[in-house]
Amino acid sequence: MNPLNRLKRLGKPVYGWALYDWANSAFATTVIAGFFPIFFKSYWASGLDVNDSTAYLAFANSLSGLIVLILAPILGAIADKASARKKFLIFFAYLGVLMTAALFFVHEGNWQLAALFYVIGGVGFSAGNSFYDSLIPEVAEEKDVDFVSGFGFSLGYLGGGLLFLLNVLMYLSPATFGISDGVTAVRLAFVSVAFWWGLFTLFLVFWVDEKPQQETAVGNLEAVREGLSQLRETLGNIMKLPNTFLFLLAYFLYIDGVDTIIRMAVDYGLSLGFGQEDLITALLLVQFVGFPAAIIYAKLGEAWSVRNAIFLAIVMYMAITVLGIQMESKTEFYALAIMVGLTQGGIQALSRSYYSRLIPKKQAGQFFGFYNMIGKSAVFIGPLIMGVVVLFVNFLLTDVIQYDGTAEEIANLSSRWSLASILLFFISGGALFYFVDEEKGKEQLAAYEAELEE
Repeated sequence: MNPLNRLKRLGKPVYGWALYDWANSAFATTVIAGFFPIFFKSYWASGLDVNDSTAYLAFANSLSGLIVLILAPILGAIADKASARKKFLIFFAYLGVLMTAALFFVHEGNWQLAALFYVIGGVGFSAGNSFYDSLIPEVAEEKDVDFVSGFGFSLGYLGGGLLFLLNVLMYLSPATFGISDGVTAVRLAFVSVAFWWGLFTLFLVFWVDEKPQQETAVGNLEAVREGLSQLRETLGNIMKLPNTFLFLLAYFLYIDGVDTIIRMAVDYGLSLGFGQEDLITALLLVQFVGFPAAIIYAKLGEAWSVRNAIFLAIVMYMAITVLGIQMESKTEFYALAIMVGLTQGGIQALSRSYYSRLIPKKQAGQFFGFYNMIGKSAVFIGPLIMGVVVLFVNFLLTDVIQYDGTAEEIANLSSRWSLASILLFFISGGALFYFVDEEKGKEQLAAYEAELEE
């Protein structure tokens, strides 16, 4: 079916759901991937050693991921019991909006406060995504889920890319927009993200309905108690679905690498000595290549099989990592940005839709809570490893080996070794995914759902 006709058939709930990706992707592009790491290194942490600022940024990402790692499955279970996935999404979305706007007020040198707002904003972003993902069964049937998931990611790339382009133009030519200087332009860019995120979230608020699973008030303490009890049960229930559990392990590993590259790419480029304008150009390439690529990947998954398309994306990321370790010129950086744009949305969208086939719809909130707990723990473990490797290699070169090189050369080597550590996640994740059997997983799910009905 023609994609436009298909979207027309699906209707407003799909548009409202997908527009949340358009909304919050502004945070992912302008804040996480773009201006925050640049501004953190050059403005808020300007007095710190380059390796220390890299480590602190990595640890901030890790802390944000750790909080989501703890909260996501608990809140997911409670949300299922209270039929409150949408309400939890709204709360965390506007928490992220508030923290993003607060970055405007952080002054030069105050990297600790900037990191605090960033961590809490990241919790709002990631936890909100947990409930956003869990609403996909509410808006799409299984036959449409690959297309709808890809449509959401493609809108995210387009929306996030358009606002990021505007923010880049503000930064490069502030006088054109009546802004006094580049620093003020970046601070205003954070405000624009908050406005964009808050505004377009309203389409989900008004157009997406959540079907109640049972009559339980959101504020009822009984819902909390039942939710926590259900969390303990879910830990056991996931083990009753061996292929679902195996997929979560594989996903944990390969998405670890994906999310770490998203969050640390700009800092990596800065450590190698690339200019801010080159890094911003590369990020724009990722966004505008990613827009059509996410839809194409969804169609590839339907035509070829989701499993094979995910495998292709994992192999692509292996190549991206290996080439990134050896990268020397900005032309190579641009080429890698195009490769990331071709692959990033596809692996995220198809992983989400693949998982949605392996979980019970009535427990989507808690199962997607685990899914996002697994995925967002990448923000905990991946950057943490990069931060530790950067500090360790720096210590090894300067204090143990006493390497006869400049500070820039030492930072360059430390950063390359830290990126190399991420390759292990793609190799091990792909190996585990090889053993996931979707058909057997559906059989296990059918038996599990029949048990729930008894």
